[in-house]
Amino acid sequence: MSRARLLDRVEAEPVLVQLGRQAVNYRADEVDLATWTTDTVRSDLPGEAPGPPEPRGSWETACRLLDAYEISDPALIRAVYRADAPLLSRDMLLEGRFAVLRFYMGVRITAVVDEDRPTVDEQRHGAGSRDRVWGWSYETLQGHVERGRMAYEVVKHEGSGEVELVITAYSQGAPSLGPLTRLGWRLFGRRTQLRFYHHCGLRLARAVSARRGQPQPVPDRRMAGGLVLAPSDAEVRFPDAFAVRRNQPG
Repeated sequence: MSRARLLDRVEAEPVLVQLGRQAVNYRADEVDLATWTTDTVRSDLPGEAPGPPEPRGSWETACRLLDAYEISDPALIRAVYRADAPLLSRDMLLEGRFAVLRFYMGVRITAVVDEDRPTVDEQRHGAGSRDRVWGWSYETLQGHVERGRMAYEVVKHEGSGEVELVITAYSQGAPSLGPLTRLGWRLFGRRTQLRFYHHCGLRLARAVSARRGQPQPVPDRRMAGGLVLAPSDAEVRFPDAFAVRRNQPG
């Protein structure tokens, strides 16, 4: 075990304690889908035979990797959370990475989905077929550079056997950002969002291809104090020593 080298000069434990006292930084009645940025991004994962999810198959493997937040590209977003925290209500301290900048922001998992649904695309997946869905969503906390919600769902279309990661989100920049951070968000924020979605799908597809059918545990990088660093392949590199860090800039 080691300290959260992910955060280098930022101590994760006291910040997580602080996050537990913070509220979501927007109200549901403020969300106007006509003016907020909305996204739905679908990424194909390795498929299965039609029918319910297969033991140790693509769907089950993807769900376990999503639970551990192994889908995030460590070049863009890294996270620290408590290993013993229940998934629903889990607080995560995110490190957003852009060039030499590091932003530390809090999110909270506020919903977990575990259900069967009628398929939406009957032409593709079969009339009357069902979708097996598991996933969760987080909302941004006070101090985040954004306001909004992001949902991750692993979906198996039982009629066709296709499996996919579906990311849906709504967001806007936090109104309390400083002028330089606001300018940077306007110039690069949207591009970074879309890159993040794309890389999540690629990472999960590759990880599922490498792990499905194997009784391997999900990667779990434990640190001192019962904290988990995710994704587990996040590494500290020489340029990190010179990064400019901002804790909860929103």
